[in-house]
Amino acid sequence: MEKLQSIEQFEQLKNNEKVVFVFSANWCPDCRFIEPFMPEVESKFSTIQFVYVDRDDYIDLCVDNDIFGIPSFLAFDHGAETGRFVSKDRKTQSEIEAFLTKQ
Repeated sequence: MEKLQSIEQFEQLKNNEKVVFVFSANWCPDCRFIEPFMPEVESKFSTIQFVYVDRDDYIDLCVDNDIFGIPSFLAFDHGAETGRFVSKDRKTQSEIEAFLTKQ
């Protein structure tokens, strides 16, 4: 999964076709929980570009996009938000895949 490098890159990437930003942090136990199965999720949804966003590095971006719990997923397609799976709750692989199926 590609890691976000700048706010400018976020603005550029969200204009791509089918991109999902994965908001996370190293210290977050629920974020660590999804790490082992995310490569499988990414391969199942190979038409989607996944971008890791470190919450601590991009706290203003989180606030601007109403991301107050992690891990959270924010989907865009050609600049339009198409979905969000945002909460402070632990997410299972099946919940993430169900969200991505709608994107």
